[in-house]
Amino acid sequence: MTALQQRIGPHPDGAHLPAHHEQCLGCGVDNPHGHHLSVHREGDLVVATHVFDDRHVGAPGIAHGGAVATVLDDLYGFLLYLVGEPAVTRQLVVEYLAPVLIGTTYRLEARVDRREGRKLFVNAKVTALDGRTAATSTAVFVTVDAEHFTQARPSSAI
Repeated sequence: MTALQQRIGPHPDGAHLPAHHEQCLGCGVDNPHGHHLSVHREGDLVVATHVFDDRHVGAPGIAHGGAVATVLDDLYGFLLYLVGEPAVTRQLVVEYLAPVLIGTTYRLEARVDRREGRKLFVNAKVTALDGRTAATSTAVFVTVDAEHFTQARPSSAI
């Protein structure tokens, strides 16, 4: 069994989900520039709390939209642990409803809406702890064979 297959699942409700890999920009613990997301399963959702910091500034005091999109894209990657298959982002749409503030704690949650063949239709939201939704997102992921990830890296890195 490959490291990728071990990470993909299965994972019971409430489980902390493992990082995609140690250098992952979204969740990798060894990436000094990363977001270090810590994600768990809540039923059909994957959930994390996150605080954007000074590394993620766009306008003063506000997280860069690209940083928010990065976190959402990575959060979607954890849904694959529930689906049980690797997949890649085909389309990512983010609607920014309010500024995502630096130093504010946000709840991030994502779910699979439906599947059509290899396509997974997913959605997510970014909500401040006061209940204000700062961003919503939809995306389409396409399932791939594990070999897809060996095209750019040696298999030991996956």
